[in-house]
Amino acid sequence: MQRLCFLSVLAGALALLSLGGCATGTGLSDAQRLALYREHAGEPQRDFRYTTRQLTGWTALGDEALAVWTKPNEAYLLEFGGGGCRDLNAASTILITNLLGQVSAGMDRVQVLNRPAGFNIACRIQTIRALDTKAIRASEKALRQARTAQRDAAPASD
Repeated sequence: MQRLCFLSVLAGALALLSLGGCATGTGLSDAQRLALYREHAGEPQRDFRYTTRQLTGWTALGDEALAVWTKPNEAYLLEFGGGGCRDLNAASTILITNLLGQVSAGMDRVQVLNRPAGFNIACRIQTIRALDTKAIRASEKALRQARTAQRDAAPASD
């Protein structure tokens, strides 16, 4: 009960993000990229520390998940329940709720803000998992190199 009252008081202090998603250039589908990120995600955790000044970017992974970078080498995989988070791939701006700089699974939400006024839908964060950013970058680099090698090996068409 006390947390709910506190949340309503802090509702006006939500963090607004106006950062573009980070493109990987791997040519993977959303489902393949989500699988890659899940492969390099740790165990579910209760929450993570967050302030808008720390957030360096975000990547939509279809409607099911979102990767957020709090530092260049620190990122989290946020997965949604209840049908995902529609239009996340098309978002230019998102909002992440938090309580005193803590984003908590089951309590906090991501909201896509580029919809017409009055039609913003908040998507509850179901799970939070820390990402191994070095492993993700290495996998993405290997995929890019494989695509380049495949393209270079293809016969030229007349």
